[in-house]
Amino acid sequence: MNIKEAKDYIKDSVRIYLKKDEDGEYRIPVVRQRPIFLLGAPGIGKTAVMEQIAQELGIALVSYSMTHHTRQSALGLPFITHKEYEGRTYDVTEYTMSEIIASIYDVMTESGIREGILFLDEINCVSETLAPAMLQFLQYKVFGRHSVPEGWVIVTAGNPPEYNKSVREFDVVTMDRLKILDVEPDYAVWKAYAKDMGIHTAILNYLDMKKEDFYQVETTVRGRSYITARGWEDMSKMLCLYEEEGIAVEEAFVRQYLRNERVVKEFTAYYDLYRKYQNDYKAEEILEGIVSEQAKDKARKADFGERLSLMGMLIDRIQQDIRYNVLGAEVLGELTKPLRALKAKAEAGAAAAELAALAGQQAQARQSTMEALQKAGALSDRERRKGRYTVKYLADCERLARLGDVADGMEAFAHIKDKFDAHVASYKQDTGAVQERLHWLFRFVEDTFGSGNEMLILVTECTVQADCAKFIGMYGCEDYQRHNEELMLTERSADLIGQIEALEI
Repeated sequence: MNIKEAKDYIKDSVRIYLKKDEDGEYRIPVVRQRPIFLLGAPGIGKTAVMEQIAQELGIALVSYSMTHHTRQSALGLPFITHKEYEGRTYDVTEYTMSEIIASIYDVMTESGIREGILFLDEINCVSETLAPAMLQFLQYKVFGRHSVPEGWVIVTAGNPPEYNKSVREFDVVTMDRLKILDVEPDYAVWKAYAKDMGIHTAILNYLDMKKEDFYQVETTVRGRSYITARGWEDMSKMLCLYEEEGIAVEEAFVRQYLRNERVVKEFTAYYDLYRKYQNDYKAEEILEGIVSEQAKDKARKADFGERLSLMGMLIDRIQQDIRYNVLGAEVLGELTKPLRALKAKAEAGAAAAELAALAGQQAQARQSTMEALQKAGALSDRERRKGRYTVKYLADCERLARLGDVADGMEAFAHIKDKFDAHVASYKQDTGAVQERLHWLFRFVEDTFGSGNEMLILVTECTVQADCAKFIGMYGCEDYQRHNEELMLTERSADLIGQIEALEI
C-alpha cells in the first residue's frame, strides 16, 4: 500500500482502539490492541504521517527512535528495595520507570491530553540486549514493571533488511502480535502532500517529468546510491531560503540531499532552466493581466518541459495567494466567537476595563491551548499560524479597550468592532484581487493554449488542491466552471466514441 492508504488505516485503527463503551471502558482491552508495525523504506514519510494523525484526531504523540535506546534507558535502572515475606526481610531488585513511559506521563501532565500515540521507530533495529524485552512490550505494553497508560495506542515502524544492516528479523511469535503494513513509495500520493506543504515548484515540475527519480535506493560500484521523499522535502526548504538570500544553487548543494550523481546533475541543470523560465515569462505580470503577444507566442512554441514549468510556476503563485486568503477567512471565523462574547458583556453593562480583562483572558486561553497542543505534538503548522494571528488580534483588542480614552463598555466595543470591520474590508479587497489574478491566469492559458493539456492541468490543480477548491467553492470562478464543464464534456464525448468503436459495427 502507499503511505496515504497506510495513514487512513492507522487513523481508523487508533480511533477504534480508543472507542469506549457506556461504562467508559475501552471496547478492545489493551492486551488485545495489537501494535501497528509500519514497514517501509527510509524517508517515505512514516514519522510525518504519525504527526498528521495525532493532529487530525486531537490526541498526543510521543515519538522515539529505538536505535537510541539501551536496555537501561528503555526498561529503567535497577535498584535494591527491602520487602518482608513471612516475617523475614529480603533485598529485592526493582526497576525505575522507563524513560519512554515517563515521557508519556510528562506529556499528559504538561498538555492535559490523556490519550495519544506512542510511536516507536526503527523497532526492528533494537540492540541485542533489548530485543528479548520487546516481545513482552508488544504483547503486554509493558517496559519492565511499568505499563503504557490506558488510552495510548502503540504504533511502530521499521525498515526492511535490504535498507538497513542493523535490522534483525522478528520471529513468528513476535510478528503474530503485530498488525503489519507494508508501505511502498508513491509519487502521486506524495505530490498531493507536497502541494499542501508548499514544496518548491521546481522540484514538483522536475518529478512530474521524471517520476522514476522520486525514490531510488540502489547499490552501485561506487557504493550506496539513494534518493528519498525526505531528501526532496528537506532540499525544498533550503532552496527557498537560498533564493531569498540570492545564493547560487550548484551541484554541491543538491548533492547534500540527493545521493545519486545522475539525478544531482539533471536536477541542477533543470533548476537553472527553471530560473531562466522565471525571468523569461515573469509570472507576476501574467497574473496581473500584463502579457505581450510575444510572450504568448514563445509559450506556444515551447517544448513540453518548458510549458510544464511555466504552468507549475503560475499555478504555484496563485495557490500561494489563495492559501493565504483562505487562512485569513479561517482566522476571521475564529474571531467571531470571542467577539460575540465581548459584545454580550458590553451590552450587559460592563465597563471598558472589564472588556479589556475579558479580551486578555481570551488571548491567554488561546495561547495556553496552543502550548498544550504543541507539547502534545498535536499542533499543525496551519493551526499554529491561525493561533498566532488570533492571539495577536485579541491582545490588540485588550490594549484598545484598556488604553482607549473611554470608560463605557459599548464605546470600547465600538472601537473593537471598527478594528474587526477594517480587517473584514481588507480581506474582501484581498479576495477580489485574488479572484482577478485567477481570472487572468485562466485568460492567459486560454489565449495561449486553448483547451489543451495546459488547461487540463490548471483545472485539475484547482480541483484537487484543498485551498483552491475551498476558495472557488466560497466565491466561485466563472472561468473554472466553464472550462471544467468543457473538459468534462470532452472527456465524456471521447468515452462515448470509444464505446461505439468497441462495438465493431
